[in-house]
Amino acid sequence: MNVLLDTLPFHHRDPFDRLIISQSVVENMAICTCDENIKCYPISLIW
Repeated sequence: MNVLLDTLPFHHRDPFDRLIISQSVVENMAICTCDENIKCYPISLIW
């Protein structure tokens, strides 16, 4: 299990989006989205 996922703040409640966010942080990859909730996390975004 991804430890980051367990400690990720609940800005976003969708479990699949939380997995994507967690994977983005671990792999240092950008996410392409216009989802305002995902923008609350310290990740690279495209859009």
